[in-house]
Amino acid sequence: MPPRFVWPNVSEKNDGANRDATKRSARERLQEERERQKARDKRRRTLIVSAAVVGVLGLAAVVGLIAANTGKDGTDKAGPVVVPSGATGKDALAIRTGKDGAKSTLTVWEDFRCPACKAFEDNYRATVHELEAKGLLKVDYHLVTLIDGNMGGSGSLKSANAAACAQDAGKFPAYHDVLFQNQPQEVDDAYGKNAKLLELAGKVEGLDTPEFRACVEEGTHNSWVAKSHEAFQAGNFRGTPTIQLNGKDIFADQANPLTPQKLKEQVEAAAKGNGGAAPKGTGKASPSASASHSASAAASAAPSAGSKSSSTTGSRAGSATGSRGVADH
Repeated sequence: MPPRFVWPNVSEKNDGANRDATKRSARERLQEERERQKARDKRRRTLIVSAAVVGVLGLAAVVGLIAANTGKDGTDKAGPVVVPSGATGKDALAIRTGKDGAKSTLTVWEDFRCPACKAFEDNYRATVHELEAKGLLKVDYHLVTLIDGNMGGSGSLKSANAAACAQDAGKFPAYHDVLFQNQPQEVDDAYGKNAKLLELAGKVEGLDTPEFRACVEEGTHNSWVAKSHEAFQAGNFRGTPTIQLNGKDIFADQANPLTPQKLKEQVEAAAKGNGGAAPKGTGKASPSASASHSASAAASAAPSAGSKSSSTTGSRAGSATGSRGVADH
């Protein structure tokens, strides 16, 4: 009997095809998943590397900033020391106002950014100028850059250099007063901009000249200012302002703090040969003296270290006492 022809089982063929398709689909899905995983891994590595680079750059920036500020006192010691015209005292670090023949000497260490220094100047300016005009008092100004070192910026340095430039032009007293009368807030480094210093020079007749501008813009006396600040540090003074009358700290006696009136009396007594003792029977202090008494006492009671002065104390003196007194900065 001849063999019979048997038709293939269509269902079985379809099942085989489906199984093959399923296997291929699974492999393809697996391959696609692997590709996606590779892409994810690649993105993750890229992010990690990027973050690491940013971190390294950030760390480098911080380290650079720390390195740039470590050991700085707000001074620029680059360049030769150029002494201002007529500078006097040890190493020619003082700018003197008043007559050389005056019997009394007021030694002032101050920073043009220091609020407490402004308070002192506002309170004592008229008395000091009066005594200078009478030939009874001379003042040796030493310029300090304490606030630059404590708060950052360069306003102390640049304003001190500008004041030294004004000394070259014979205009130091007037420009000195203008700088304190227009002092910005302690945290505002406005005096770090030469344009501001030149603008204020316009308030002093005859000061804004090409020579003065060049001196300011080139920082001619920066190294001299730095040397003055080094002398301040070496002196271990308590802070700015440090004010000495004939070598004695005028705020040292907390029980009997100096006032503008008492300063006047002591200087007049010295001129008369009384060794600086206040004359008897002087009567009551003037209203300005009485107003300054409590603030001066506060200044004497709360000194701050010269290398770590308190900006809070100084700001209080500048804003709260105004023209009534002074506190150390």
